[in-house]
Amino acid sequence: MVYGRKTKTTWTFSGAMSQASIPEFFVYGEPARSLDVGFLHVETVLARASVHRGQVLAHKHPQMAQVTFWTGGSGTYRIEDKTWSFSAPTVSFMPSGVVHGFSIEPGTDAIVVSVADEALALIAEHSALPLDQPVFVTGRGEAALWEKLAGVIRLIQAEYADRLPGMDKILPPLIAVALSGIARLDAESHSVAVPATVALGGRLRRLIDRHFRDDWPVERYVAALGTTRHLLDKAARQVLGAGVRQAIGERRLIEAKRLLLFTVRPVEDIAYETGFNDPAYFSRFFRAAVGLSPAAWRRERLAAGSRQ
Repeated sequence: MVYGRKTKTTWTFSGAMSQASIPEFFVYGEPARSLDVGFLHVETVLARASVHRGQVLAHKHPQMAQVTFWTGGSGTYRIEDKTWSFSAPTVSFMPSGVVHGFSIEPGTDAIVVSVADEALALIAEHSALPLDQPVFVTGRGEAALWEKLAGVIRLIQAEYADRLPGMDKILPPLIAVALSGIARLDAESHSVAVPATVALGGRLRRLIDRHFRDDWPVERYVAALGTTRHLLDKAARQVLGAGVRQAIGERRLIEAKRLLLFTVRPVEDIAYETGFNDPAYFSRFFRAAVGLSPAAWRRERLAAGSRQ
């Protein structure tokens, strides 16, 4: 169930605009780009007021989900083909690949927490909220739950702003708490239906997260999801920004980077951990993707971190 009064006006994408032509952003107004290991970003809606001027047009984020907690004001929120009026407090969770936008009254503000899909996959293990469907909840229910959620969101904002040592370890569990707080706002389901292609892309992402180490061929993903290779590749490109085979490779690369950066495990162990039977092939794969060998990339990133 989605709370909030649905407006009489339906949301259209400028006439016959197709999903393929809807713009993709990193954060609103900035072109989509590759996200680093464990990417997290926190800012307010008003921080980009000079870009959107209160009218955020239909857009989507590849490889990144967002939590938006409205702290004051009112407006109209749109998810796919649905439209609702809202006033603070209101919160939404938007998976990657879902089309959304909003128009707000002057002075309306929100805290927006953006999380890369790869980081979200780890957070999901500790979240009570299903993370494959958009969620939109307005200020109904127990006031104490809203106050608790607001406190967690503001703690995330402060932790991100302070950038103290250990921030990368503190923020993910806080985000898991916030997502679980959204789930607690009502015991009933309050998700929004999304197009079949977007839903299939989300299911594929979860399956890749579980099996990228197993070196499944594309055909096994097709069979597991009960679809065709054409439809699955279309969903992958729309939601994940790459074909199925490339998406699997990118997920393995992200995991390899995470292990190189946050553990002291040798490169050979990391190769096996990420599904490569041949460490030499893993090194060639890694170099082709980032321009450095795994060991050289690790040294460069650790040296850069020590200088900050």
